Amino acid sequence: MSSNETIIKFNNVSFQWESGKPILDEANFAVRRGSKITLMGQNGAGKSTIFELIMSGAQPESGAINLSQNITIATARQVIPRPELELTVREFFEKCFAKKVYDIDVKIKETLEITNLSVPLDRIIKSLSGGQQARISLASALIQNPDVLLLDEPTNNLDKAGIAHLTQFIKDYQKTCIVISHDADFLNSFTEGVLYLDIFTKKVEQYTGDYFTVVKEIQNRLERERMKNARLEKDISHRKEQANFFAQKGGHLRDVSSKMRKQIAALEEDIVEVRREDKTIRNFQIICQENSGGDILVLDSVTIAKNHKFIDKKVNIRLTKKERLLLQGPNGIGKTTLLEKLASRQEARLAPKGAAGHAKGEHVKEDTHISYYRQDFSNLDFNATVYQVLQRAMENRGTEQNLRAHAAGFLIDAEILKATIGSLSEGQKGLVAFAAISLERPGLLILDEPTNHINFRHIPIIAKAINEFEGAIILVSHSQDFVEQIRIDQILDLGKFLEK
Repeated sequence: MSSNETIIKFNNVSFQWESGKPILDEANFAVRRGSKITLMGQNGAGKSTIFELIMSGAQPESGAINLSQNITIATARQVIPRPELELTVREFFEKCFAKKVYDIDVKIKETLEITNLSVPLDRIIKSLSGGQQARISLASALIQNPDVLLLDEPTNNLDKAGIAHLTQFIKDYQKTCIVISHDADFLNSFTEGVLYLDIFTKKVEQYTGDYFTVVKEIQNRLERERMKNARLEKDISHRKEQANFFAQKGGHLRDVSSKMRKQIAALEEDIVEVRREDKTIRNFQIICQENSGGDILVLDSVTIAKNHKFIDKKVNIRLTKKERLLLQGPNGIGKTTLLEKLASRQEARLAPKGAAGHAKGEHVKEDTHISYYRQDFSNLDFNATVYQVLQRAMENRGTEQNLRAHAAGFLIDAEILKATIGSLSEGQKGLVAFAAISLERPGLLILDEPTNHINFRHIPIIAKAINEFEGAIILVSHSQDFVEQIRIDQILDLGKFLEK
């Protein structure tokens, strides 16, 4: 339970990045010791930046951030920084401490047990699955035993068991916890209050209650404000008509008209600035590659990871045009590894002859163009601008005007087009990835956790585009709500091989 002691307080904090993008404008909020708080806001609003400010990774331009004396803070980032992916598990945890910890292996193993993960400490981080990396990131925060735990999209890449384990941990956690997540059910299970970062006003609004209660409260307030505005606008419109009528009559009535216009101006100031709700991306199509008939994908065998050993298992999967395969299994079993193998077939075909060949058991039809939505976006050029990435995907099939109009449908404006991929939030990278895929004309679409980081308002539109795609699809997703919106023809559950 939270106490009355305030341990984090933002006083009129303003901040913008060097790029000139403003994030906060005189923001005020407070966090009490022991509270469980959700941090909400649109993709790109700056939620992760607030974590950076709390961690002193960034400094406010004005205002003050007051932290309780001697409190310790740790964060589980939604994505492990790319340079740290080259570290071993042991090296990754050693970086959590300023001084050498002599019993580090014991501490690591104890902490990994909390996150329900067992991996060799000499494994390279990048060799782990997305779900395993998510658990490692969480464990790196827990091992520090902080007074304040900051969790940035902690359920991304986690399987059902992992989410249940994390949920129970947060419920039992006796210290302060602030969470950014798009998973409503997960948030509602522990939330005591909500901080809402408005991307338009750059203010932070503070609410008390569980997640669903607060969302309903915000919706009700918006409806009241809309109704009030509707009444005011109707009254203003009527008064303007009268003022225009009197103005045309001249004489004394012109003075009456002038007074009425002053009253109208006062009424217009009373119109509540209703928060512009998160915009939703426009409906879009993923056009299929021509001549993509026959067996587009053949899987005769797969390799799974069992007790950190790799085992080949026979399967019989054939995917033709319009067919969808759902690939299931627990974190670390080899789903992403299989997807990467299939995606590499395209690279092999583009390489000089003899440079690479098909691996036994997997075959993608020759000349099939593959579009791959990677959960870590590593197939996007982080140094390229968004404009350059979309231009390459378009392949001279349209004009610059076409590109900009297409980008706008994914909420990618002129400012974002000029930004590098590496500077974007994870949610923005996700929208860029979908914008690029919808320009590429694939015959085979590979989707690895495509709803991670994506605002829930966009999910039905993305599901519609996927269902209307005429090519073959392989989907990996731990989001049951999303999977239920997709037409699935075949399911390959790698987890069943662990039972044998």
